[in-house]
Parts: sequence; structure tokens; C-alpha cells
Amino acid sequence: MVEAIRAKPGELTADDVVDALDSGRRVLITVEVVGTEKQVALRRRGDVYYCDTPTTLHTHDTESGIRTCLESQGYVRSEGSED
Repeated sequence: MVEAIRAKPGELTADDVVDALDSGRRVLITVEVVGTEKQVALRRRGDVYYCDTPTTLHTHDTESGIRTCLESQGYVRSEGSED
């Protein structure tokens, strides 16, 4: 099994995440929830993208859907910003 990519919010771009998911890799984003570090697991199976948060499993049927989720939740940095 291919090792998952691990990152903190803002370390990757949406392109980085989508490219990894499309190539069969999982991406784990470490987020803080009420003072405790938790993992958001991102993966793709078939034509469906999954965003498994500590509280909810979101599914997205399109690449644009997962991109919107990643950006709105602050999991990725904006294209062109270098931190």
C-alpha cells in the first residue's frame, strides 16, 4: 500500500491534493479541534472523492466539489501564495 501524504492546513495546494488523490494516494491533514489534534482523511474511490473529518464524512462527485471543500475548510493554501 502506498503511504499517505501527511500535511497541516495550508501546506499543500488544491492541485497537490487532487493530483495525489487522482493517483491513488490518501492525504491526511492534521487539524486542531477543541484543542486536540485530529486527522482529516482525504481519498478517492472510483469517481467519488471522500473528505472524512472528525465529525462528518463528506462525499463529492466532482473534482470541483472536492476543491471547493478543501478551500472553504482551509485545508489548502491558495494557488500562488508561498508561505
